[in-house]
Amino acid sequence: MERGLGSVADRSGMSRPRFLRQLGPADVVTVANAAVGLVAAVVAATDAALAARLILLSAVADGLDGVLARRFGGTAVGPHLDSLADVASFGVAPALLLVAGVVGGDPTATPRAAVPAVAVAAVYVAFAVVRLGVYTVEDEATVTTHGVQTTLAATIVAASVLAGLASSTVLLVLGAVLAVGMVVPIAYPDLHAQDALVMGVVQAVALLAGGRVGETFAFALLFLAVGYAVLGPGFYWRDTDGSRHAGDPN
Repeated sequence: MERGLGSVADRSGMSRPRFLRQLGPADVVTVANAAVGLVAAVVAATDAALAARLILLSAVADGLDGVLARRFGGTAVGPHLDSLADVASFGVAPALLLVAGVVGGDPTATPRAAVPAVAVAAVYVAFAVVRLGVYTVEDEATVTTHGVQTTLAATIVAASVLAGLASSTVLLVLGAVLAVGMVVPIAYPDLHAQDALVMGVVQAVALLAGGRVGETFAFALLFLAVGYAVLGPGFYWRDTDGSRHAGDPN
């Protein structure tokens, strides 16, 4: 049972829920991110392209809440809200998109054919929850994190769909690999600000543009995301204690 949600009076004398006083601008974006993730999960079965675009919108919002937190200051509940929102947007939504892509992509599929897809999706969500929980406790204040970021994994799934590369087999393999990748003990450095901006711009164009332009940018986004997922741990490093710099030789 939830506690601590009583009301308090603000300066105007009007009463408002106590928890609203604990939210900052970044937290509002985070909560909106969770709502968008839910919509993506709901529409995945009927419109995979829309679900993929909504997942990318959540990824943009995930970057925006970080910018707002640095600009206006974060709150004590911010990291916890962020992880909870990410479960919806980058755990459940891409997992259901995987299921929809596998089952919906084959008009002759039987209910039994959905079993592998549901199994992969369940593992995907479970490992995303584990990764987000560990990140909140151990990696939140560092410039590196262990395992593939849930945002990155969801971006790869969404970009694959929008780029037209998401066959049933590809989605099953992709979901399984990304699920395991989220919990492997491999350190990933955070993106530099300028590289995160480039990724955000490509995400935005892939999200907003249609036709050949949208597909081209979705492919470019997929290329960047997969490149970072595969090569990031070995060739992309930030300033850390005694570690390599981006561009330094091994």
